[in-house]
Amino acid sequence: MNENKGIYDARSLGTSKMMILGIQHMFAMFGATVLVPTLTGLSVSATLLFAGLGTLLFHFLTKKMVPAFLGSSFAFIGGYQAIAPMIADGDGTLTANTQLLPYACFGVALAGLLYVVLSALFKVFGTKKVMRFFPPIVTGPIIICIGLTLSSSAITSCRANWFIALVAIGIVVGCNIWGRGMIKIIPILLGVVGSYAVAALCHMAGMNTMDPVKLQELANAPWIGLPFAYENTLFGLFSRPDLDRGLLLTSAVTIMPLALATMVEHIGDMCAISSTCERNYLENPGFHRTLLGDGLATSLASLFGAPANTTYGENTGVLALSKVYDPRVIRIAACLAIVFSFSPKFAALVGAMPTATMGGVSMVLYGMISAVGVRNVVENQVNFSNSRNVIIAALIMVLAIGVNYSGPVSFQVGTATISLSGLAVSAIVGIALNAILPGQDYEFGTDSQGDTSVNFKV
Repeated sequence: MNENKGIYDARSLGTSKMMILGIQHMFAMFGATVLVPTLTGLSVSATLLFAGLGTLLFHFLTKKMVPAFLGSSFAFIGGYQAIAPMIADGDGTLTANTQLLPYACFGVALAGLLYVVLSALFKVFGTKKVMRFFPPIVTGPIIICIGLTLSSSAITSCRANWFIALVAIGIVVGCNIWGRGMIKIIPILLGVVGSYAVAALCHMAGMNTMDPVKLQELANAPWIGLPFAYENTLFGLFSRPDLDRGLLLTSAVTIMPLALATMVEHIGDMCAISSTCERNYLENPGFHRTLLGDGLATSLASLFGAPANTTYGENTGVLALSKVYDPRVIRIAACLAIVFSFSPKFAALVGAMPTATMGGVSMVLYGMISAVGVRNVVENQVNFSNSRNVIIAALIMVLAIGVNYSGPVSFQVGTATISLSGLAVSAIVGIALNAILPGQDYEFGTDSQGDTSVNFKV
């Protein structure tokens, strides 16, 4: 009997409940997904469209087995800003540099192709050999740090209005602990809707809990519109008579190395999803398929001027809370994202959501990600009496958190400046130390309870 008591076939819940679960996953990814185009100047609607299409492509390539949603990647924000920095107006307002953004998208498209290379290595050499470089003593602390490094953004959002944030947290926790039936399965969606409603009522009572500018944008937004413009795509870029080939090279050199960090994060995310769902997705459908899906989704999005895609920890948190692991639910969320990408009105509606609402919900979800990392380490019985393991875990966590708060590690390659996030630095150091230090005793596939911190019941 499966102790996890998860639901692996959501059709048993009925069509209407599956739709509600899909809406919950869409709301879970929405805040972070639209934040990336907000920070870089890319199209929000194009972002939604290719998050949905990228997710469907990922599911197709992974044999419809892995319940992962692909949203906007934060890892490439530094690359976008390096190639296409936002332009400051006279009053200090920042606007997108639409002329240079396609050049940055070119570098991201090439970075996505690096996933294909690593996918081929997994296919040729096998998961067992490649995974020796990614044992639980490396992936566990990285998963922990994924949640912890995201936590600062959740706290910052909560500070916008702690009362509204606490309402969201209270609804999520209450529904998950004391809820019954469908209430227990959709705590995130109820937290978002409930907190949003309370904020709206408070705003109408004169408490100023919502942004009036965003409310005006909501009122003015059209119901239907195209998600992207041709001139902002790579096709439009290469049809320009003044194409700057030097800037294309600079973009490639600057942005492609960032894929190293995102590929390691992908491996951590797959371990987290496998751990959450108690399924060995690392071997079936395999890393070669998940990496291929993630990389091609990123390249596809970049071709049309949308941000890079990545497997989303927020949705892994939803899986852990709802215990509904059917990939069909994720595909429903993807289809909804595609449909709503053609509605600027919907994008404005979600954009008008109080910052504190997403902060409260995110606080729970990011904590769930870190908890999965702890589980990864504990259930793999990582030996912390071994100094080797202590050193690797210590440096991964200190570098990930320390660099995240002190600023990225930057260095020059020719005329280009390359910046690595805390997760990128910690992942590189952790992988290198694991390969160099003697005493590694991990071998993928030999421990029935190990590898992804789960009991594989497939």
